[in-house]
Amino acid sequence: MTGTKTDLSALNDKQREAVVSEHKRLLVLAGAGSGKTKTLLQKLIYLIEEKGISPSSILAVTFTKNAANEMIDRLIISADTTGQYERILTDKRLDKAGKDRERIAHQKKFKWIDGLTVKTFHGFCYQILRNYGVNEFDNKFKIIGDEKSNEEDELTRFRAPETVFEVVHKLLIDQCEDTDFLLRLKRYILDYIIDKIHRNEDKYWHPEGKYFTTLDGTKVRSKSEQFIADWFYRHSIKYEYEPLLNIKDFSFHPDFHIPEANLYIEHVSDKSFSMKDKEEQFKKGNFLLVKTYESMTKDSALFNHTLDMIVKNRLPSNYHKNISLTYREEFNGFHENVKDFVAQIMRITDMIKVENIDLKTVLENARKDQHERVRNFYELAIPIVQKYIDYCTDKSYLDFNDLISRSTSLFQNHADIANKYKSKYQYILVDEFQDVNNLQVDLIKLLLTEQTQLFCVGDDWQSIYGFRGSNVGYIIDFENHFPNAKIIKLNLNYRSTQNIVGASNEVIKHNKFKVEKEIHSSKKSEHKIVVFAGNSEEENIQFCVDKIKELQKDGLTSEDILFLYRRTHMFRPGAYSGKPSYSQTFYKEGIKVQAKTIHAAKGLEAKVVFILGLTEGSGGFPDIWLEDRIFQVIKKANHDLLLEEERRLFYVAITRAKDKLFLMTEKGNESSFLKEIPEIFTVKTNMSIKSVVEKVITCRKCFSQLEKLWVVCPYCGQKTDEANE
Repeated sequence: MTGTKTDLSALNDKQREAVVSEHKRLLVLAGAGSGKTKTLLQKLIYLIEEKGISPSSILAVTFTKNAANEMIDRLIISADTTGQYERILTDKRLDKAGKDRERIAHQKKFKWIDGLTVKTFHGFCYQILRNYGVNEFDNKFKIIGDEKSNEEDELTRFRAPETVFEVVHKLLIDQCEDTDFLLRLKRYILDYIIDKIHRNEDKYWHPEGKYFTTLDGTKVRSKSEQFIADWFYRHSIKYEYEPLLNIKDFSFHPDFHIPEANLYIEHVSDKSFSMKDKEEQFKKGNFLLVKTYESMTKDSALFNHTLDMIVKNRLPSNYHKNISLTYREEFNGFHENVKDFVAQIMRITDMIKVENIDLKTVLENARKDQHERVRNFYELAIPIVQKYIDYCTDKSYLDFNDLISRSTSLFQNHADIANKYKSKYQYILVDEFQDVNNLQVDLIKLLLTEQTQLFCVGDDWQSIYGFRGSNVGYIIDFENHFPNAKIIKLNLNYRSTQNIVGASNEVIKHNKFKVEKEIHSSKKSEHKIVVFAGNSEEENIQFCVDKIKELQKDGLTSEDILFLYRRTHMFRPGAYSGKPSYSQTFYKEGIKVQAKTIHAAKGLEAKVVFILGLTEGSGGFPDIWLEDRIFQVIKKANHDLLLEEERRLFYVAITRAKDKLFLMTEKGNESSFLKEIPEIFTVKTNMSIKSVVEKVITCRKCFSQLEKLWVVCPYCGQKTDEANE
């Protein structure tokens, strides 16, 4: 650095207060567009240039590799007086790999930047474990992820030769060598992934009321009949289900026939018809009939024993009793369904690690659940989760959650390593603090001493990653987690106009779980937010096409316009949906639009933003997705908190717009979020609905009904209005 005084003149009062503050626990609550990254970078420069802090004493933590790279880019630009590096970044002929190489070269050129530790949480922990983790884990470990990455960085250079999915899938197949496990897994997949018997509305789609699938693929009418058929299958006993039988007086269908035992079984439930006539027919034909009862099914051991007594003793003595089953044969045709099951195992593995819950506790909680489906899932899944954890340890694999939890464990168990890092980093800066999870906060706390300055920047109003495990409570209750903390609020938005900022403030006021702050805009504009309610999706799409062409005539480029949506199907429906598509229409019209989910657009901005799909109910926005009860065993969901996260997502979408904002809805089905924006900030426009009542022309004198072009009333001779014109 030059050694001159840091120029803080470009900062507003609150930004300057945050930069120069010496408070040991500091949270900068930064509203959207309030210059939070600028403030964090200025803090970093101030510490080095003004305070004389060694760059090696500063740790800056981000959430994504892109955010870390952007931070380094902005530092290099601030140091590069030639402007060369900024020209490199904006050179469209240079690909990402080329820019990455230039970044590394320029970073090394400026020693004060190269001396900083600017890392993602995962990158920081990777470095800890590589260098000092040998007492905690094999420091020659490989990184295992959800997919094989083509990018070459420190986290992927030593990646595992297999993905998480491949490992879990392989372990599941291995476990299926246990016949009992294989059949229980097949039963679960047939019942709850294919037939979805837990969803009552699906029952009516099956012919003849047969909506339970047996292990051999037969459709039966009840869970009890399914149990009986599965028992036959497991014991390799051939059976017929509801065969047509005519003994003497009439035809009927007994429930089961076991040819090898010359035996018929009727399963009697409270829904069964009277058996009297059927029983008489069996007696007349001297056919063997045995009845089972629904009450027996309440005790599976008793039911097994009953079937054993009924059937096995009547089979020939040389009848084969064992069945040889293989995963490949049993799941032929069901591989996509097995993939769904594997994906659920991966999801709960992730959640268990983030929430830091013992596997035994999870299984105990699951066994108490009132639903058989949830209990059965965990009985099958937890052994696989345990095998996955053991397998990764055996192979020296760490996944991304492991990187943090193993680093935390290293610090907890080895004070010498913890003290090394505590003494090394006097200043810890954390960006996007609203996105932290339990593991990350535990790690931060282990790095702190009374002398360390913790400088966190974030916005609770923009916390939108709860589904990934982030916990907005850490930023809202910052002072409880980090005692004696100071909070500075950046409340001046430099990005958006007063109407956009005003609307976003009013929307977020409906959330209860938040930190109160009033954001003001530095930009004045006559443009109000346009709310367009079409009668159909076609009308909405056409409005957008017309508006884009109008904006382009005014000199805006495709990079100035951003389309946002809650779910991808709102912009790009499935190939067979039959719905009109924004993406297809734009392609035909030669429109080239930035189009992203709102989650993917976090941190972006554009002069003009269109938010699509602002309708109420299923497929709209808010889209409150109360996930499968399976996941509630690990972490309880709260409808109101999920709605608040949806509202924060809407807030993020609104605040991407700099100058103009268009909100696309549907007439008569407007999103409840739109009703939260006061009319003072909006102008509403739509396609008018044609009147369903045709205008009737009548004679002014005799009031008889007239045709349109008549000039004289044929009934009384009075001249019509048509004639007067």
